[in-house]
Amino acid sequence: MTRQIVLDTETTGLETSAGHRIIEIGCVELVNRRPTRRTFHRYINPERAVDAGALEVHGIDDDFLAEQPCFRDIVDEFLEFIRDAELVIHNADFDVEFINYELRRLNGDRARAPGIRYLTEIRSCCSVLDTLALARRMHPGQRNSLDALAKRYSVDNSKRELHGALLDAQILAEVYLAMTGGQVSLLLGGQSEEAGSAAARPVVIERDGLDLTVLAATAEEQDAHAAFLARIRKKCGGVALWDRIDAVAEHVAGAAAVADGRAAAVDGRAAAADASAAAADSGGAAADSSAAAAAPTAAASTTARAAAPSAYSHSSGQSGADSEGVGEASTPPHLAPMPA
Repeated sequence: MTRQIVLDTETTGLETSAGHRIIEIGCVELVNRRPTRRTFHRYINPERAVDAGALEVHGIDDDFLAEQPCFRDIVDEFLEFIRDAELVIHNADFDVEFINYELRRLNGDRARAPGIRYLTEIRSCCSVLDTLALARRMHPGQRNSLDALAKRYSVDNSKRELHGALLDAQILAEVYLAMTGGQVSLLLGGQSEEAGSAAARPVVIERDGLDLTVLAATAEEQDAHAAFLARIRKKCGGVALWDRIDAVAEHVAGAAAVADGRAAAVDGRAAAADASAAAADSGGAAADSSAAAAAPTAAASTTARAAAPSAYSHSSGQSGADSEGVGEASTPPHLAPMPA
């Protein structure tokens, strides 16, 4: 069984070195890459003021936090929830540093936690997967913030008007599963998995009959583009990346044209061969017709030759049936012997 906890925090500021503290923790549990619907969510009294810049990001003010429990009050429950799991965190170093800072503060506060020793490095009880580092490997040179990844992987983040630890953890869970090729929807709204799968299927748009307008660049736009490329060439010292792309495109187009020409030549030779074969077939058919026409003539000649002896017997005044030997010639009268 693989257990993962997708985690996010909100804080009073950006640096622990300035004494900033955690004010919210949100966690979503995944087991074998499936949501279990178990979550951990707590607001925390930081015992200090929230920076104005941080307040603009998450909107959690001092008055609200003053009524929440302190980190020492929720630490045992928190550690029990995440223990032995893999933590999935976006920009993990930030959140891990703040959690470790809170744990170090507890160990240093003997008056408030007498006789209790907490771990000071969260990685000693959990492994950590940084989705920001993963996204940078998968999408180098692109924006890899949580909002950018949600847009890239079609994850709904429309409710994220302000940062919130639990909401961000839920969005990150969906983004992580989409990034790593697994389930896309967490189905946290109570729908069935089948319904979620149906909702995730792509929509097929019928394009038959659509007349799509293709807008070509105007002469002015092309001149502006050429001028912009000239500035890039001057900055980069010669050849712009766009020039290389154009060169590759021209090379590919030329290779395609050559391939098309060769294919046309092959098709032409095949057509000529088919024509020759058809001509040969026509010649054979003509020969067969001539032979068929000659056959009755040959048969008639043979019949005539077979009938010739009977005709001779008839002309000599004897029929074939009256002769003594069928097929034997009669003796002509002027050659018959004289009587004694």
